Amino acid sequence: MSRPDDLLNQLRIDRSTPPPAPPRWGRWIAIGAGVAVLAVSSWMLFGRSKPIEVHTALATSDASASGSASVLDASGYVTARRIATVSSKITGKVAEVLIEEGQHVQEGQILARLDPVDMAAQQALARSQLGAAQSQLAEAQANLRLAERNLARQRELAAKKLVAAASLDAAIADHDAAAARLASLQDNVGIARDNLAIAANGVESTVIRAPFAGVIVTKAAQPGEMISPVSAGGGSIRTGIGTLVDMDSLEVEVDVNEAYIGRVQPKMPVEAVLNAYPDWKIPAEVIAIIPTADRAKATVKVRIALNSKDPRIVPDMGVRVSFLEQQAKAAADAPPVAPRVWIPADAVRQEGAQAVVFVVADAHAQRRAVTLGGTRDTDRQVLGGLSAGEVVISPPPATLKDGDAVRDAAATSD
Repeated sequence: MSRPDDLLNQLRIDRSTPPPAPPRWGRWIAIGAGVAVLAVSSWMLFGRSKPIEVHTALATSDASASGSASVLDASGYVTARRIATVSSKITGKVAEVLIEEGQHVQEGQILARLDPVDMAAQQALARSQLGAAQSQLAEAQANLRLAERNLARQRELAAKKLVAAASLDAAIADHDAAAARLASLQDNVGIARDNLAIAANGVESTVIRAPFAGVIVTKAAQPGEMISPVSAGGGSIRTGIGTLVDMDSLEVEVDVNEAYIGRVQPKMPVEAVLNAYPDWKIPAEVIAIIPTADRAKATVKVRIALNSKDPRIVPDMGVRVSFLEQQAKAAADAPPVAPRVWIPADAVRQEGAQAVVFVVADAHAQRRAVTLGGTRDTDRQVLGGLSAGEVVISPPPATLKDGDAVRDAAATSD
């Protein structure tokens, strides 16, 4: 039978004996996990491709470069050669106005009407006078026919010696008087008809029409006002219904210092820029040099035709003009051609028979097949496949491929 001390000794842990070694497969798992973490970290740091540093150039167009030089600059205003204050031919009270500022009207379109009461009354009177004259003419024609028959009878009787010679003479006198009366009344009918036409013109004069096609820039009268073709001096009578401008007749007038007028010639090309649209260059040319000088300003007026019709151009706008060299005129008259695109010659990579360039798009290289033209100094002309304003890689590295991430070396150095 065991003693209690022996039982307690069996329950004690012997710490002098070393613990058992862990199995070898656990160690290899830990080592593999560490290697995997190291590989992922290495790929994160070094596996991704870095952007390739490249040099870039801008594809330019010869259309942006002006081949002409300014020989003289001047300023002036837009003017209209056809501008009219539309009025009536008679004095009358305005009954109706059919225009507003900014309205486009056609030639012959009714702009306003005057009160036609007086003119209509004169027309009615002239019509009545014509009717009376025509009635008198009809009576005279009947009297002449009667006188002709009476004269014929008297001649027959006189030939048979049945009437006295005095009776025949009286019949001849009556016939001649009737013929003269008829001629006079025919003239009166003509006069009455002319008076009726004049009265009709008076009625038509109460209708005010546009003398030419254009735009109404001023409305000067209202219904109820008096209007007259001449000023009465008191200011209570209008002299016009409104102002009409032919927008197709707009041109530019500038004052050129007389010391430089020798540089300006008729038909000389001009570039005009409106003060309201400083980025809009309008082609133009010299119409004429007015052969007189302004003594006070020492300038000579020059008329310039605008080769562009646009609703943005309105009278009295300020404008700056540049008189260009004459050779620019020949270029302007040449038929329009597509602008040529130029890039550095070293931006082109030859891949067999195909010429390619690499365009920078969203920080990546984009391979682009192009059609080449001629050369100019160190530049190469591109006829197709590339547009002006695009950024090309010049020169493309030999290892550069389509889709590679790129970075501008100039931007990196900055």
